[in-house]
Amino acid sequence: MNSSILTARNLSKVVPSAEGELTILHDLSLDLNPGGSLAIVGSSGSGKSTLLGLLAGLDLPSDGSVTLAGHDLGTLDEDQRARVRAEHVGFVFQSFQLLDSLNALENVMLPLELEGHADARERARALLVRVGLGQRLTHYPRQLSGGEQQRVAIARAFAAEPDVLFADEPTGNLDSHTGERISDLLFELNQERGATLVLVSHDERLAHRCQRLIRLEGGRLVDRVEP
Repeated sequence: MNSSILTARNLSKVVPSAEGELTILHDLSLDLNPGGSLAIVGSSGSGKSTLLGLLAGLDLPSDGSVTLAGHDLGTLDEDQRARVRAEHVGFVFQSFQLLDSLNALENVMLPLELEGHADARERARALLVRVGLGQRLTHYPRQLSGGEQQRVAIARAFAAEPDVLFADEPTGNLDSHTGERISDLLFELNQERGATLVLVSHDERLAHRCQRLIRLEGGRLVDRVEP
């Protein structure tokens, strides 16, 4: 029986361009077990974000397959893939993606309320306390620093207890000191909560904190670091 939480087989992505078809990801395969961590690194345009989007079901491959938490994403329609993400996936982005009209507590509560959790407020409050924002619950994003906003985003990502957390350049908008604190928090929560972490980053130090690392160049896998 396959114990992988995330499996990709022979993924390729081809898009049209002015010069004809452009292949931005070439025949890539990987397996991730529950609780593991994977860093995807490479220069701009190497295919990192494309791969993350395919693994999360935000986009579909031109060839190959992705199985996430037992679901073959290629057999599902857009609404069904969205349901899989809601049930199994969390996201942390470089740009935080908080709603300006909601305070910190409400931003973390929102995905829980959408999923019908009766204890949304309690769970959101506990996570914000865990990330060091217990005194900032009623502050709005504009009243928070960049590091504080990213902590809210991390709390929101872990609130629904995802099986897989996708983090796309989570420290990219932060200074080095704040970025290091956010990195520590991300890995601490990953370990505590048992989620599988898939991390896209230009930061080699951050990437090498993951158990596994793959490097892309021109959409091709050129290096793989295993434990």
